[in-house]
Amino acid sequence: RYQEISKQRLDRAILIFVQNFRRSYVGDQAMHASKLYARLSELLGLTDHLVLLNVIVGKIATNLKCYAECEDVIDHTLSLFQELASGYMTGKLLLKLESTKFIIANHSRENFPFLEEYRCVRSRTNFYYILGCLVFMEDGPVKFRSFMEPLLQVAVNLEASADAAFRTDVVKYAFTGLMRDLRGIAMATNSRRTYGLLFDWLYPSRMPLLLRAISLLTDEPEVTTPLLKFMSEFVLNKAQRLTFDSSSPNGILLFREISKLIVAYGSRILLLPNGTNIYRSKYKGIWISLTVLSRALCGNYVNFGVFELYGDRALADALDISLKMTLSIPLSDILTFKKLSKAYYGYMEVLFNNHITINSVLNLDTSTFVHIVTSLESGLKGLDTGISTQCASAIDSLAAFYFNNITAGDNPPSPAALNLARHIGELPSLFPQILKSLFEIIIFEDAGNQWSLSRPILSLIMISEQMFSDLRAQILASQPLDQQQRLSQCFDKLMTDVTRSLEPKNRDRFTQNLTTFRHDFRAK
Repeated sequence: RYQEISKQRLDRAILIFVQNFRRSYVGDQAMHASKLYARLSELLGLTDHLVLLNVIVGKIATNLKCYAECEDVIDHTLSLFQELASGYMTGKLLLKLESTKFIIANHSRENFPFLEEYRCVRSRTNFYYILGCLVFMEDGPVKFRSFMEPLLQVAVNLEASADAAFRTDVVKYAFTGLMRDLRGIAMATNSRRTYGLLFDWLYPSRMPLLLRAISLLTDEPEVTTPLLKFMSEFVLNKAQRLTFDSSSPNGILLFREISKLIVAYGSRILLLPNGTNIYRSKYKGIWISLTVLSRALCGNYVNFGVFELYGDRALADALDISLKMTLSIPLSDILTFKKLSKAYYGYMEVLFNNHITINSVLNLDTSTFVHIVTSLESGLKGLDTGISTQCASAIDSLAAFYFNNITAGDNPPSPAALNLARHIGELPSLFPQILKSLFEIIIFEDAGNQWSLSRPILSLIMISEQMFSDLRAQILASQPLDQQQRLSQCFDKLMTDVTRSLEPKNRDRFTQNLTTFRHDFRAK
């Protein structure tokens, strides 16, 4: 009967009823002393909320067992399960129930066939996220290791498989399922303790399996996408969960593994021909790779100076291959695909903010450097405020580096500064063009991120007063004659009390002046 539409509709209706009933009578805000339970006890033998909760979880387990081929019912059931597990009180209550203990102890495909169904493959991550939340509510590595035993068996079997077997559907499905399961568990780790349990389980024993899979199956996006998405979650330092002891090398070791994966994937994906669906075959994997690297670079759990100090190529190789991947994508495609665009500009922001001096874009040839900076200008002009803010931040870092090391630098310039000076020398119109674009956005558009845009404007003005004077004359010349004197006064006020520095107070003063400038300039 579970294949019948009418049965599925009935069970979804029951789930909706239970969800609303739970909000009033079960959980953190429930009224446990309600007269309702007296009546339920008479009619159904449900004496209190704990007994009722056991019935609800029993229904959840039944649905997960019986509706293997109905994605809608599975998702709806997991939604209810997640609501119960996410509440502090209901989560603690769930752990007391035999039905919950059964699910945690027997989360295999034999007991829950939907884990084997391809149509429900996305539900696996949510299922293991919920189980992870429940397992991590209680301290103890013993319980965690017991919970991970079925996944360990899958990993061990995969490690024992020959390289040729990785091309078979059985092995590919087992591996992608493992990645989706681990991603769900990683999502549930919200503290240093819980993350440490998963890290110790994964590193170093399981990491060679991931590297092997991404090396053998680079051309299989249905395999690489779950793997990269798991790594994207695993390296994310949310809630400061990636905090290792001061004497621990784990942060550096983790980044080395990330570098191996990114280099293995990037070096192979660039050699593959473009398929009919280039987004699925290439761009999706590339943007997830950029997200992985961006999160690792700004996670504050790695001292990146160590790599250059000891001659380790992990950072240099990761940055090198990631730049090659970004340069392999036409700018028009970057701007077309939203997720790719967000990942690209997020990566560029991290690169310019944190790694402008080491193994950075400044070491590229001038045409490539100009292409990247021009892409930032294109991002500034886009409709996405988040991307515009990221581009403004990247440009500000670049301009501030130029000002501090070349314009106002007292010490001999570093190799990176010399490279930047060479790039700008070969294309002196680069900075003036960006400054012009920024002023046009401020003056003529209703930008919601004016504070962010003000930062690179000041940095660019500080580089060259002549550049600012030329732009001022150009803007005034484009305005009606009867308005030019008033607008000239607006420009005069813009630099009032602004000194030739990029100190925070000076930046804030300029931002305030820019707000006034914009208002006065647009006044009729």
